[in-house]
Amino acid sequence: QVQLVESGGGLVQAGGSLRLSCAASGRTFSSYAMGWFRQAPGKEREFVAAITWSGGSTRYADSVKGRFTISGDNAKNTVYLQMNSLKPEDTAVYYCAARSTVVVRYNYWGQGTQVTVSS
Repeated sequence: QVQLVESGGGLVQAGGSLRLSCAASGRTFSSYAMGWFRQAPGKEREFVAAITWSGGSTRYADSVKGRFTISGDNAKNTVYLQMNSLKPEDTAVYYCAARSTVVVRYNYWGQGTQVTVSS
């Protein structure tokens, strides 16, 4: 059974940094893509960033380009989201997700970790 466990959230001042981690287990993820999504209160969940285990290609939402970096450690089956220059509008619950690269929809999700950016 696939499990995704996020960690690293917290409270930070605007302009600060946080690094989120997502530890994946339960299968081989070499043919998977891993993504980060977020959901702010009263808003729909939105895409933040994604990476493929094979090749390491990445993709970002326009709102985080240049500030966030997604990376992966194959040996640890862990994906990271380095968040710099944080803004109050980055406040949300951040979710890690996984999908096979042959499908479009993410079908495995973590429980989420809260990120709060104070102004």
